[in-house]
Order: sequence, then structure tokens, then C-alpha cells
Amino acid sequence: MENLISLVNKIQRACTALGDHGEASALPTLWDSLPAIAVVGGQSSGKSSVLESIVGKDFLPRGSGIVTRRPLVLQLHKLDEGAREYAEFLHLPRRRFTDFAAVRKEIQDETDRETGRTKQISSVPIHLSIYSPNVVNLTLIDLPGLTKVAVEGQPDSIVQDIENMVRSYIEKPNCLILAISPANQDLATSDAIKISREVDPTGERTFGVLTKIDLMDKGTDAADILEGKAYRLKFPWIGVVNRSQADINKNVDMIAARRREREYFANTPEYKHLSHRMGSEHLAKMMSKHLETVIKSRIPGIQSLINKTISELESELSRLGKPIAADAGGKLYTIMEICRLFDQIYKEHLDGVRPGGDRIYSVFDNQLPAALKRLQFDKQLSMDNIRKLITEADGYQPHLIAPEQGYRRLIESSLVTIRGPAEASVDAVHGILKDLVHKSISETPELKQYPALRAEVGNAAIESLDRMKEESKKATLKLVDMECSYLTVDFFRKLPQDVDKGGNPTHSLFDRYNDSYLRRIGTTVLSYVNMVCASLRNSIPKSVVYCQVREAKRSLLDHFFTELGKMEQKYLSSLLSEDPAVMERRSALAKRLELYRSAQADIDAVAWSK
Repeated sequence: MENLISLVNKIQRACTALGDHGEASALPTLWDSLPAIAVVGGQSSGKSSVLESIVGKDFLPRGSGIVTRRPLVLQLHKLDEGAREYAEFLHLPRRRFTDFAAVRKEIQDETDRETGRTKQISSVPIHLSIYSPNVVNLTLIDLPGLTKVAVEGQPDSIVQDIENMVRSYIEKPNCLILAISPANQDLATSDAIKISREVDPTGERTFGVLTKIDLMDKGTDAADILEGKAYRLKFPWIGVVNRSQADINKNVDMIAARRREREYFANTPEYKHLSHRMGSEHLAKMMSKHLETVIKSRIPGIQSLINKTISELESELSRLGKPIAADAGGKLYTIMEICRLFDQIYKEHLDGVRPGGDRIYSVFDNQLPAALKRLQFDKQLSMDNIRKLITEADGYQPHLIAPEQGYRRLIESSLVTIRGPAEASVDAVHGILKDLVHKSISETPELKQYPALRAEVGNAAIESLDRMKEESKKATLKLVDMECSYLTVDFFRKLPQDVDKGGNPTHSLFDRYNDSYLRRIGTTVLSYVNMVCASLRNSIPKSVVYCQVREAKRSLLDHFFTELGKMEQKYLSSLLSEDPAVMERRSALAKRLELYRSAQADIDAVAWSK
């Protein structure tokens, strides 16, 4: 089962490389779902010595005050016997350290790069992997030591800042807590036990480690604590004996220190009966075994999270679109395909599959009839205007039977006002077609990917609609002009003439223009104009639909496609230039997706082998 911890280490390193450790997100990430062990303790509690004993190497910075100023994620990988030990930092991926004094210096230097040469702290972790035959597979997170007071050069908030940082790790349900407490201090004041109890009141995740047992006052011992009598935890306390400062100064070998630790517990009467579960070696093996157990129990939840995240990543990548083709043919095909999708959406709006096309019918069914009704023919056909136009049309000789030229002028002056509603119908439909272009662009996800192409397609579509509008306006106004240029003769042939009514054509000119006579002319003209309005109410929509709507469906981007074939690759590339943020986002998502798929395969393989 050692491979299981190695697998988790591998996934954690990959998560960290991609920034997928959930520090800035409220959503659970793969990093959060993977079990780890956080090492918690007060300053000078012996945390660093415990870690070095587990690793078997001197590699951590030492000194007074706050030495650990950034979290250190330490991943241990067991090698075969005889293999050479080495270490790697995630921020220096191609460099192997075989000199562990250089490892210590790099930890210090990397801390200073983030915090400066001050006593400030940072929550940005350092990731270190150590490969050795003398370790067990394990992941440990060394956190800054808890403190009760700020020292010179530190802000007053340092106490709370460190506590908040520690809590951010140990509050996670998948985090095991290694609580380090010195035996030569009152356990009731232990910072590690206090904060562990707050986040893990049942003790399900807390392991107590007692350091500096050999430094207790004469006549005192820690047997009651180690036996669980003084302070009981769910898991047995483990005592360790670290190297003294004199040993460190003399560069006492860690292997020799482990041997001396075993001898101390085996030969000390107070601890002899507990020696089988004391010491750094037992601590490392016990934590490794427990970590394996926890990982196994979390596999179903990890699999569920991985599967859910893969689905979300695939969905977002689909929304962002595919990467751009490299060759000119591929770029041209991409542009044509995107335009085809836009054109299809536009047609769906016009055909009623999507909303919007119904507004065009509203122009014909409501706006045009209302505009025709608002035409003030009564002003054109007032007594004064009829008398004026009839008189002017007669010229020097009054009409003999019917004032034909007067009729024509009255009809033409009335019909010409219909040009306004006809032109307004063309403009109204043009406005709707333009709105649908903008709406269709916003509904074409692929166009969101390429701002330059989006603008070019929008401009090309609007230019096409403008040309169609001009053609439609000419055709529609011609309908009105045709009605003005040639009157329907049958309408007038059916009208009774003056002589048929017993009229006398020799009446005086004054009698010819009496109100009754003029009123009858006005009525006749109004009837004819209304007949023409009824006809145009049906023919204007046909002209508009034929010249604008039908053409928009048939050839909205035809001119753009013609020009597209003449474009150079450089210009095609500029059309497919993406927002750099989108490109960066797609690349990051693709890497995360690759990570999660790899993790899915590895975790599934482990699950099936259980």
C-alpha cells in the first residue's frame, strides 16, 4: 500500500504546480480532498527536530524566534536500499539536491524571497520532496510555530495571523493533526493541544507527540501522559527524544541519534514498558500506516470529486471553444464554420424557432395599418384644396364633363403621402433585422471566443442589411409611385357622370364649383385613395419581405464570404485572435483536465485492486 501514499504525493505535487489547492476558492478542490498531516506546535516545541528525526537528515533552518515563516509541504518517498538520497523543490523542478545543507539554505532563501529579510510570515507554501531509503512514504506540512507575543520587527497581528494560517490547514476534515508538545512544560498550556481540541473536539484526527522528555526536571517523568492517564487522546501519545543542541553542534549523525533514542526508552525504567511505541521511527511508521488507512477510506469521495470536476472542466472547455488552427486552410474553415453557426441562429430567429421574428409581422399587422390610418387625407381633400387644385388644373378653359386633370392632381397629392408609412415600414423591419444580428451574435458562443471576428461578422451583416434596405426602399416606394402614375380606369368608368344626372354642361363656371359638386369630387377621390391604401397594405409587406427578410435569410454573409476568400493568412489570423485571458484560461483548464484524468485513472486502478 506504499504506492497509495506515493500516488497521493504525485497528485498533490501536480495540483500545486497548477495552483489547484483551493486557497482562493470556496469550492472543494482535489488538493483539499487528499489527506495530509499538519505538524502543529508552539515556538521551540521541538517541531523541527521531530521532522528531522523522521527524515533522518539535518535540513531545516534553525534559530531563535520564528524560524518557520512559511508552510513547508514535505513529501517523503521511500527508495530501495542502497539508492542515493536527494531532495527536489517544486520551484526548482530540474535541480536535485544531494547536499542537505544546501536544502536548508534554499528553504531560507525561498522564504526570504517571499517575505523579505524580516520576521514576517507568508501563507504561500514551499514544496519539498525528499527521496531516501531511510524514510517511509509520508506527507507532512510543517506550519509556523504558534506564539503568544510579537517580537521586535513583527506586526502586532502576528499572533493571530499565525493562528489563522494554522487553522486554515487543520480545519479541513481530511487533515490529520500532529500536535507537538514539550514534556518540560505544563501540558495544560500547550498551544498545539489547545488549537487541536478546538478544531477536532472528538480527537478523531489528532495525534499527540511529546518532545524533550529527557529534559524534564529530576524526579519527574511523562509516564502518566504517555499512558493516557493525565490527558487522554483517541490515539496513544508518542514520546520522542530529539538531539540536544550540543549534539547538533557536534553534527551527531541522525542514524546514531535514532539509536540513542531507542536505547533511552528501552533503558529508562519509567518508559521501558512503553518503548515498543516510542521514538521517531515508530512515529513515522504509525503516521504512514494511519495515512494509508485514511486515504483508503476517502477513495470513494475522491473519485466522486474527480468525476464531478472532470465534467465541469469539459463543460467549460467546450464553452471556451477549441484552440485555433495553425494553417490558413484551417483558419478559413474555422471562420466559415463559425459564420455558418451564426447564420443558422439568425435564420432560426426569422423562422420562429427562436424569438424575435414575430416583431416583423407586428410591423405589417399593426404599425403599417396604423400609419395609413393616421394619414390626413381630409386636409388634402378639404373644400378649399379641392377647389384650388380643380381650378388650377382647368387652366384658362373650364372642364367640360369631368375634371380629369383635377382628379389626377388630387389623387396624386393624396397617394404621395403613403410614401411615408411605406418608408417607415422598411426602416422598422431593418431595425428589427439589425437587432436580430446583435442577438444572434451574442447567442453564438464561438464568436465570443474571437472578438475581432465577432466585430467583422457584425459589421458585414449590418452592411448587407443596409444594402438590402436601400433596395427594399426603392422597390417599395416604386409601388406607391406606380399607383400615382397610372390610375385604375375601371373605378372611374363605373362612376355616374354629370350629364347622366341631368346636369347641364352649359352651367356657369361659378355653378361648376359649388360645394355639392366639389364634395362629390372629394368623396370620389377618397374612395379611390382608400382602395389604393387597401391594396398597398398588402403589397408593401410583400415587397419588404422579398427584398429584406428573404434576402437576409439567403445571402446575409455572401459578400463577406467573397471577401474572405481574398484575405491573406495574416488577416485571417487577426480575425481569430483571442482575448489573452481566454487563451490562458483554456490552457490552464486543459492542464487541470489532464491532471484530473490522470488522477482518475490512478485512483480507479487503486480502487479496483483493493
